Amino acid sequence: MGVLIRLPVRLPFPRALVRTFVPALALAFTAAQLCIFLDTPLPWMIGPLFSTALACMLGARLAAPVQAREAGQWAIGTALGLYFSAPVLAALARNLGWILLAVSFAVCLGMLGGALLRRLSGSDEATAFFAMAVGGASEMAVQAERHGAVVERVAAAHSLRIMMVVGTIPFVVRWLAAHGWGNGLDTFVPLAGRVDAAGLAVLIALTAGAALVLKRVRLPNAWVIGPLIVALMLTAAGVQLSRLPEWMIRTGQLFIGVSLGTRFTPRFVHTAPRYLASVAACTLVTLLLAGLFAFGVAGITGMHPGTMVLATSPGGIAEMALTARVLHLGVPVVTAFHVARMVVVVLAIGPLYRAWSRVA
Repeated sequence: MGVLIRLPVRLPFPRALVRTFVPALALAFTAAQLCIFLDTPLPWMIGPLFSTALACMLGARLAAPVQAREAGQWAIGTALGLYFSAPVLAALARNLGWILLAVSFAVCLGMLGGALLRRLSGSDEATAFFAMAVGGASEMAVQAERHGAVVERVAAAHSLRIMMVVGTIPFVVRWLAAHGWGNGLDTFVPLAGRVDAAGLAVLIALTAGAALVLKRVRLPNAWVIGPLIVALMLTAAGVQLSRLPEWMIRTGQLFIGVSLGTRFTPRFVHTAPRYLASVAACTLVTLLLAGLFAFGVAGITGMHPGTMVLATSPGGIAEMALTARVLHLGVPVVTAFHVARMVVVVLAIGPLYRAWSRVA
């Protein structure tokens, strides 16, 4: 079938880096400035993602090294962890039942999407299931290969899903906020209120060390979860080392956008159009159902509708939590929902597939 999606690569330094990564950064930065001018939400991720994806699908030879993606994930994970003060953790504990309900809903939503994709596209059971499972692209690709699915199609489905989520949810949530949905903004703020050079150095060392440890034991999303856990523990204990400079967070968004966008290839557009159209249709259905679920939970609990849309959407931790941060919504709530879902999906996806295949 050919290559639909590139996996992150380790580029040799410096020739390939200059030839493929530097142009990608220049294009991404320009696109981010355009998005800022157009006043789009999440400009430092949406601009780089869509500009590099379009360029790669048109044949441009752009790439991003694994280290760029990891640096972006580190910045986002650390920034998110700084929101989890002790009162915030207590508030999240009171909503544990809703978090578990949302995780169960996401798992069922993925299984429903898999059944629908199988019917629409004619894909085999394994490919359809792992293509629509609401989990990380790399983890689902590994599980797909283990269970005999077509790995390239699974990776393509998750890349398309992320593009659709990032290209719609931030705009929808901002529109809802502008039209009076919800009772104002959620009031979560990072505990550390200023940048301290010495404290920032210590924070970088601790969070990066945690990421390296978790990566060594092959934990998924190590460069998000490791820094998130360390920053969370420090914040919950009342330790205020430093907040992250805004330029670090923006650079992290840009790196993640470039890493996602440069995975696309020209064959993505030309190969299996029925399959990709079916994935898009199924993703749209899951987005609508997740939105209805979010409004239902918000109506019952009184939580902000925008926060719940981000918390229950079939997107990734970084994209949705960043959107919450930019729009001043419930960053800890969104993060907690997505981390819980990621843990459950990674641990349970294999047994779930075997049960699903027997029923199918």
